[in-house]
Amino acid sequence: MQLVIAEKPSVARNIAKVLHATNVKDGYLEGKEYLVSWCIGHLIELASADQYRDDWKAWKYETLPMIPENWKYQIKESTKGQFRVLKELLHRADITEVICATDAGREGELIFRLVYNQAECKLPFKRLWISSMEEKAILEGFQQLKDGHEYDDLYYSAVARSEADWLVGINATRLFTVLYHHRLIVGRVQTPTLAMLVEREKSIENFQKEKYYLVHLLMDGLDAVSSRIKEKSAAVQMMEDMKDETAQILSVKKEKKKVQPPKLYDLTTLQREANRLLGFTAQQTLDYTQSLYEKKLVTYPRTDSQYLTDDMEENALLVVGAVNSMFPEMSIKGSEPDIKRILNSKKVSDHHAIIPTVEITNMDLKALPGGEKKILMLIASKLLCASEQEYIYESIKTEISCHGELFTASGKNVLQYGWKEVEERFFKSYGKNAEKPEEEESDFPDIKIGQVFECVVVKFSEHFTAPPKHYTDVIFCERKEWIGIEERSSA
Repeated sequence: MQLVIAEKPSVARNIAKVLHATNVKDGYLEGKEYLVSWCIGHLIELASADQYRDDWKAWKYETLPMIPENWKYQIKESTKGQFRVLKELLHRADITEVICATDAGREGELIFRLVYNQAECKLPFKRLWISSMEEKAILEGFQQLKDGHEYDDLYYSAVARSEADWLVGINATRLFTVLYHHRLIVGRVQTPTLAMLVEREKSIENFQKEKYYLVHLLMDGLDAVSSRIKEKSAAVQMMEDMKDETAQILSVKKEKKKVQPPKLYDLTTLQREANRLLGFTAQQTLDYTQSLYEKKLVTYPRTDSQYLTDDMEENALLVVGAVNSMFPEMSIKGSEPDIKRILNSKKVSDHHAIIPTVEITNMDLKALPGGEKKILMLIASKLLCASEQEYIYESIKTEISCHGELFTASGKNVLQYGWKEVEERFFKSYGKNAEKPEEEESDFPDIKIGQVFECVVVKFSEHFTAPPKHYTDVIFCERKEWIGIEERSSA
């Protein structure tokens, strides 16, 4: 009999169903060949400082720094019951092997190992490493189980991260609290995050808004603007001087440009775009995507890769077909997806990019909660965009002279919409609350050097310099690499 330990009850139920372990017991499910149980997130945690030495119970400067010689762990009070279940299962006489099926990442590895070690289990263990909760993916994962010790370095990195959190949090918090006689909580992640916020807020508070003006020449669909003018009287005078004057095209610079399709989503780019386009916080996006993953509708969310592995070409084609059938309003008829564009095993570490699964064809999408549905459509649109053709346009910049003053205008003419057409369809169908990315105007008028415009229309506009923007939580997702933010799954 093999014991499978998942991270959450919902994941355990999905795995148990595939393994035909459907007999419900207290804290686990049982089948003929497998027992499947779960951890409810972190069951074990590092012991508090007062568990090491009596003199560490009091907050005193003299006891700092506190560096344990041997690290201790304790069972969380709220999860003692489930740990008891796991410990009994790990020591059952008929269990010959353990399978770690916690989330395939650093935190998941730590969750399992701490339970395994705390229970003093000596049984051999293997690792289930999958990126999708589809039945096919689970079955293939169980056919390709790895020796658990192949992931020792992943476990050690998780331990190092947790010990660093403890050392910084305990010692720095006590130091500043003692020095300033006020409880000041310091953390490895939260303190640099707070510093970022304070620095940005100071920049906003100290910002001095400056007014400036622009003079516009309006000529047969062309809007040319002057350089910035500080005084309104000067802008008004320039406008008066140019009334009924002629303007001449001095230069026209045209350049053909290609914009490659975007990459697939990793978690950070998904959170960033979901915030910008849909207004979701980083945590909301993670929660929605995690729920979709557990419903088998998307692949594993906690990934830092934007590519699929080379052996996924056939599956990716199937997924693109599923997306086209479920979201025809985003589909471009007659388009052949370029799947090879999104394949690169060398750029995939633990998990490939986030994409939908073919299971979406078996799901009533109308039954999905609103937030989850929007995230699923965003992920689906990104897959279609990433496998589409280039966006090609002609960039045009021109300089215009009028009454001795220089004006400029720029724009573009689209030659091939490619992946941008999918993006446009997404906005038309699902972007009611979305903030569409700003674009240069299309359909730039056909102009030539030396061309003269008679009796131009002149106007001026008033503008203000803008302060730095307030940070959103997504900015911390973008910078998590240097401040060490670690997303953790909840129980």
